[in-house]
This record gives sequence, structure tokens and C-alpha cells, in this order.
Amino acid sequence: MDDLDRRILAHLLKNARASFQDIGAVIGLSAPAVKRRVDKLVAGGQITGFTAVVNPAALGWRTEAYVEVFYRDNISPAELRRGLEPIPQVVGVWTIAGEADALVHVIATDMAEIEATVERIRENARVGRTRSNIVMSRLLERPRT
Repeated sequence: MDDLDRRILAHLLKNARASFQDIGAVIGLSAPAVKRRVDKLVAGGQITGFTAVVNPAALGWRTEAYVEVFYRDNISPAELRRGLEPIPQVVGVWTIAGEADALVHVIATDMAEIEATVERIRENARVGRTRSNIVMSRLLERPRT
């Protein structure tokens, strides 16, 4: 990956719907040249998909929490994912180092839905306990590069 590829990625992170022509005009390449580079980045696995970024509050999701999950025994990442993926309010799951086994990002309409989601997470017999941190405000979010 060279500087032109990085500049293309930067534009796609800002606006994944930008046309190849628009990107090319900014970085000094033709639209077909930008397309070839984007296709190469997709084929090489540097770009894994294109998505829409939504405003959670505009969709009624006004409450969010990060929930630390402590399992009774060791749990594989695959099993952890299988147990949490069906819960629609769970928007992110990470294995972490430290006391907790996983960090779970939950977005919901209100505190009652957060509580119900945490209770659903606890339904797994292997979960020993959870610790929740409620987000008060979002101050900074950057596109993941």
C-alpha cells in the first residue's frame, strides 16, 4: 500500500459513497485508476466492506453502556461471539486483558432496555457477573483507519 492508496482510504473513510471520479479529482488520478486501486484493496483484504454510519440518537437509541462480562471458566472467542451475537442491542464485543473476559458495547432506547439486555447477557449459565458503565456523552469518535 502506497501513499495514493492511503489517500483513497482516507476519502472512503470520510465518505464511502464518494465516486471514483470525485476521489480521483482530489488525489490526481483518473476514475478508472481509482477503481483499479479500490478493487485491489478489496481483493487484498485491506477494505473488507462498505457500510452506512447511522446516528444512534436519530434512531431512538439514546442510551449506551459498556458491559464487562466475567465468565466462570475459560471461554473461546467463538463461543463468546455465538452467545452475544443474537442480542440486537449488542453492537460490539471484544475480548480483553485484565479481570473481565469481554467488553460488550450495548446501545438501547432507554435504561430499562439496557437493564433487560444485561439480564439477557447474564442468562448464559457460564456468566459469573457483569459490571456496566453507562455512557454519559460521546465526545470524540474517529473513523477506524
